[in-house]
Amino acid sequence: MARSMTGFGSSESSRNGISVNTEIKSLNSRYKDISIYLPDFLRDRELELKEIVQSYIERGKIKLNARVDTHKTGKPDVTIDENLVDGYVQLLQRLKETADVDQSIQLDHLFQFEDIFINRETDEAVIETSWDLLVETTHSAMKQVNQMRDQEGEQLTRDLKERTQKIQQVMETVHEQAEQRAPEAREKLQERIQQLVDEGSYDKERLEMEIAIIADKVDVTEEIVRLQSHTKHFLEALESTGPIGRRLNFLAQEMNREINTIGSKANSSEISQNVVEVKQTLEKIKEQIHNIE
Repeated sequence: MARSMTGFGSSESSRNGISVNTEIKSLNSRYKDISIYLPDFLRDRELELKEIVQSYIERGKIKLNARVDTHKTGKPDVTIDENLVDGYVQLLQRLKETADVDQSIQLDHLFQFEDIFINRETDEAVIETSWDLLVETTHSAMKQVNQMRDQEGEQLTRDLKERTQKIQQVMETVHEQAEQRAPEAREKLQERIQQLVDEGSYDKERLEMEIAIIADKVDVTEEIVRLQSHTKHFLEALESTGPIGRRLNFLAQEMNREINTIGSKANSSEISQNVVEVKQTLEKIKEQIHNIE
């Protein structure tokens, strides 16, 4: 079953007053292209997160945007490094003793040491909780993305089947038309041979060459057989599992090559009209293939 490359998923989860919201968009791309936007304090985990996303897709452009809110903890955005505060107090106490100063240690003295304050985003507990929630929401959002990709893939599969079957039906008609033209083609071939004989200035090699050229121009059986084989493989690919976009694209190119050859050989307005119809249908198929993983 074909899978589309377009989808969307979002997930939100919270724990201990920390909330993480993850949104993921999936777009068409010839390759696997993943862009991740994280808060600065989680940026060093980007590669780990990318591996999680990669496990869900084979092809497509993925944009992941994660927002982390730590304000719901009810705690300020900063905390203090208690060990460092104790160290500075002891340092100031020794300084008092050494300088023989009686003044007591005040808070404003400690405020001179800015490194006693720690941004909560750098707190290990906050980082680990945020990361756990990010992993959880990424898995959930990617499952939604793939669910949407599968649903759209089902629609694409139905559409591609109908169009491919239409090509098969039209080519059956072309085959019948080509066979009906066979007597006329033989008659023209005989006339050309007789003309060459009447001219009296022909040689055997030239006659054989002329016959081969004329026969090749009117016979499209091989091209029709190959085209029908490509459509058969195309329909089989639509029923297979895994990424099939590149395979479908290759088969569509082969189908296009055979159709062009049939069109160039067709010496019939009816066949030409059917060839035009098939080419129009194939163009729509090629457009749809661009959406398939």
